Amino acid sequence: MAVLTPTEITDNYAKASVAKATMPIWRMFLLSIAAGMLIGLGAVASSTAAHALGDAGMVRLVSGVIFPIGLMMVVLLGTELFTGNALMITAAISGKITWKLLLRNWGIVFLGNLVGAVVLAALMAFFGQLNIGGGELAVYTAKVAANKCGLPWVNAFVMAIFCNLLVCIAVYMANTAQDTAGKVWAIFFPIMGFVLCGFEHCVANMYYIPAGIFAYLNPAYTAMIDAAGINTALLTFGDFIFANLIPVTLGNIVGGVVVGLVMYACHGTKKAN
Repeated sequence: MAVLTPTEITDNYAKASVAKATMPIWRMFLLSIAAGMLIGLGAVASSTAAHALGDAGMVRLVSGVIFPIGLMMVVLLGTELFTGNALMITAAISGKITWKLLLRNWGIVFLGNLVGAVVLAALMAFFGQLNIGGGELAVYTAKVAANKCGLPWVNAFVMAIFCNLLVCIAVYMANTAQDTAGKVWAIFFPIMGFVLCGFEHCVANMYYIPAGIFAYLNPAYTAMIDAAGINTALLTFGDFIFANLIPVTLGNIVGGVVVGLVMYACHGTKKAN
């Protein structure tokens, strides 16, 4: 089966963005909740597989191999992911959608992703999934959350730019393929790369950090987390929002918009709509 060219995928995504931007709000919100949960499930699976590994390189490798299932499900099921939707900038600059519709989509999808990921985090923390390893998974989850909240603001911002460069490249590469296997492999390597590098993804962090906060709030794990020497002062929703979510979201927007603008400038068909 033929692989689509960069010009074809750039034009196709801009056209598809019209449907994404104009769908009913209830459908957009529901699809975005689903995407937040799917990305979160990729995080759940990768944390579960990696939590007992002592070597930092192996933790990242195992996580990188497993985490891409989240974006695979998002793309193949047609759900709405905020970071990927940064590419809708191409439809706005080409005049296919208005800037108001673009911002409407980004706002609704961001909120839906947040709802889906946080609900999943609560379910994992309070209904036993973090019991794996005698509660060691809960300790690992809290450690990941605290580390993310402890990042310097500018570091989180820059690491988020590179994260969404790779995420949006993965989305474009998946669109070159017209079969499921091709899409899966196109997604796998860029997403594995961003996890290996420790880059920051706002929707993934909508799961990782609340899950760590909820783990610490669960009396079944609180003493274990305290004993692990984790900086639990960082496990607050204030730190989640202001120390991580804001800079990571802004960085993700920059990274995704850069990919979209470069692809449109170099490959997009420029003609009157």
